[in-house]
Amino acid sequence: MAKAVPTPLSVAVIGAGWAGCAAAMELARAGHAVTVYEAARTVGGRARKVERDGTVLDNGQHILLGAYTETLRLLKLAGQDPQALILDLPLQMRYPMGSGGMDFVAPRWPAPLHLAWALLRAKGLARADKLSLLRFSSAMRWMGWQLYNDCTVAELLERFDQTERLVQLMWRPLCLAALNTPPERASAKVFVNVLRDSLGARRRRASDMLIPKTNLSALFPEAAVSYVESHGGQVNLGAKVVALQALPDGRWQLNSADTHDRVVLATSGTQAASLLASVGHAAVDGVLAQLQAFTHEAISTCYLQYDTAVRLDLPFYALVDAPEQAHWGQFVFDRGHLDGQQAGLLAVVISASGEAAAQGHEALAQAVAAQLAQVLRMPQLAQPAWTQVITEKRATYACTPDLARPPNASGLPGLVLAGDYTAGDYPATIEAAVRSGVQAAALVCQINTFAAKA
Repeated sequence: MAKAVPTPLSVAVIGAGWAGCAAAMELARAGHAVTVYEAARTVGGRARKVERDGTVLDNGQHILLGAYTETLRLLKLAGQDPQALILDLPLQMRYPMGSGGMDFVAPRWPAPLHLAWALLRAKGLARADKLSLLRFSSAMRWMGWQLYNDCTVAELLERFDQTERLVQLMWRPLCLAALNTPPERASAKVFVNVLRDSLGARRRRASDMLIPKTNLSALFPEAAVSYVESHGGQVNLGAKVVALQALPDGRWQLNSADTHDRVVLATSGTQAASLLASVGHAAVDGVLAQLQAFTHEAISTCYLQYDTAVRLDLPFYALVDAPEQAHWGQFVFDRGHLDGQQAGLLAVVISASGEAAAQGHEALAQAVAAQLAQVLRMPQLAQPAWTQVITEKRATYACTPDLARPPNASGLPGLVLAGDYTAGDYPATIEAAVRSGVQAAALVCQINTFAAKA
């Protein structure tokens, strides 16, 4: 008997963010006819480029990790050279000298020796702080980096007697950067997952910090579009899908017009909920309820342009955020270290930025400039030539304990979900989005294989 060969499908991918691009690439690679629908004119979703008077910025400054295996794999598949496009730095948490922080840098040694040496040589931490960190790391390794009962990150750190200073300078900024949720509300289980695959990984490179040298759209989404098109796919920009309808023959109709065999819904969680509601089928009610239960956290990035002679000693510094002092910034990046065309441009990141964003763009930019001038001991930073504050109000979902996240399967045949909000080990990160897109594509292919065998 001849072996069943899956038939190429017509697949619609709604959304050209990182999840949608990942799904589209994998489906095109598998030989399916892919059509991407993107409402915006720029690909990348919530990790994309924006322009200000001829200057290309990102809608958020990102750090990737060496543990982002799927992201790095697809970058290479799309023809990108990570070594040329990404600044690879060892794990570090470095504050400006004299700012009341610490200096923690891991050497490029095998794991876990690199962390032991970094802890031994760390400046700004007392003996009690170092022992506290060592105790926590040892306990997590003994537990296999697993928590069976979730709680908040703050409760977890208290349980393991983490010092107040270590929480302020290490755990809080890491939690905010990774989960975009304050430790008092963030899921300890998800936080430990992130630590497991970075600090706790057997490969030292997994903990490396990767900073894009180019804008986020150029880093991957634009290359993904080229890959899909070179494999016979089609990418439609400025094409908003507002309604989905399941047809009697098993196909799907978009906007009462285009029809496809399968649909990958790769929009944000909020947009996905709207489109699922338009389907009007009880099978998606459970997923819809989960999406509608999400609360969201904002991320703000404040760009400040100075004279091109302004340059920080390091590509980025951690900052002690103290809202009571109007010190909102948590990390500052010197874009000139990344791209010579952006000399003098600093990017300051504020995660879980609802309170900061409420100050208003002008007041927030002034406060950030004053903070930089003070902590970096560079008075000239108080007067930038121009500023731009970009706030993504729904940048991520609030990653709270025991949060129910939907699977890739929607509940209806031929309709799958892809996005950083779907069930998985990671919080709403680029890697979570890419992994979800890959899993969604695999599910489409799996469904087709079963259909062919039947």
